[in-house]
Amino acid sequence: MQRRPAIVVLAAGRGSRFHGDGHKLEQQLAPGSAADTVLAATLRQALATQLPVVVVTTDELAPLAHHLVAARDIVELPRQDRQGRPLPIGMGLSIAAGVAATGDADGWLVLPGDMPLVRTDTLLTVAAGLEQYPVCFAQYRGMQGHPVGFGTELFSELVALQGDEGARRLVARYAAQPIAVDDPGVRLDLDTQDDLARMRSLYQQAQA
Repeated sequence: MQRRPAIVVLAAGRGSRFHGDGHKLEQQLAPGSAADTVLAATLRQALATQLPVVVVTTDELAPLAHHLVAARDIVELPRQDRQGRPLPIGMGLSIAAGVAATGDADGWLVLPGDMPLVRTDTLLTVAAGLEQYPVCFAQYRGMQGHPVGFGTELFSELVALQGDEGARRLVARYAAQPIAVDDPGVRLDLDTQDDLARMRSLYQQAQA
């Protein structure tokens, strides 16, 4: 029976490197279409795989996901402690929360929410890689990209991640296997206004 890993979409970061009107995940990819935000487009690609999808986000950004993903599949991380002090929400904490929420999955694909150009077939190709490897990742023309896949044997290490360390240590320790794909979207995330302009152009070309 083929494995069905869960896709963990990371959407809880502050996006502090992006300087624009609103959070980077709220940016529209198609003019005048509130449904075509960066996060919504990323989620549609993930949902089209028909694999389980969980979104790790904050109360501020959760509304972007609610019209696409069931409430039970949205994990909201607190932005403040009980004294009102801001809590650091790093990639490690987000991954840990997403994996813990889908503990019965056949592995996990980690996909940042600002990567809407990663194709559905790419996600499925990396998911298939978990049939053979404990850790694998999408690779385009020799360059590492997302998603990154983790097998069930890494559950305890994934849920122990903290802060902003992400999973690079695990990728290095387990000699992650590259999965070659013909998909430049695995390398395209959103940090700057130039990134957004390029992303909009490529997204609209793909929709045409």
